[in-house]
Amino acid sequence: MEQRYVNESRCYKTSRVFPTDVNNHNTLFGGKLMAYIDDIASISATKHCRQMVVTASTDSVDFLLPIRPTDSVCLESFVTWTGRSSMEVFVKVITEDLRTGVRHIAATSFLTFVALDENGKTVTVPQVVPQTVEEKRLHETALHRAEMRRMRREESRKFADYLTMAFPWE
Repeated sequence: MEQRYVNESRCYKTSRVFPTDVNNHNTLFGGKLMAYIDDIASISATKHCRQMVVTASTDSVDFLLPIRPTDSVCLESFVTWTGRSSMEVFVKVITEDLRTGVRHIAATSFLTFVALDENGKTVTVPQVVPQTVEEKRLHETALHRAEMRRMRREESRKFADYLTMAFPWE
């Protein structure tokens, strides 16, 4: 079975927070950060498997601290775990106050991607090999998160059976 080190999928993205990026609380729009997260996570997943990928789920986005216009926002992403055709990607969001240099973890996120061939069929992905303490801890706890995803997906399917598809104007 082919293997790749976590580090081979590691990506970074740093951005400023501009006035058009903030909400009425003068903090970064959550949706803007979520778009950054999905973008960088998809790059990590693609680098890991060197195939086309699709987002299967955004398992969590935990907003821990507000991100202000005086901050830069740096996202770090990497593949933490792999199944047959799926990959769990972790994204860490670090803010840095550009005036003081003080850094904080502002958000964390786990996403799942599936690798596809040119016909849209799932393909096998390389196993991931963690090396650092952080990578190993995330890898060791991944099976629990995968089980939670499976249970949540099953509940979502059941819940969908109760939802209406009619529009109010119909």
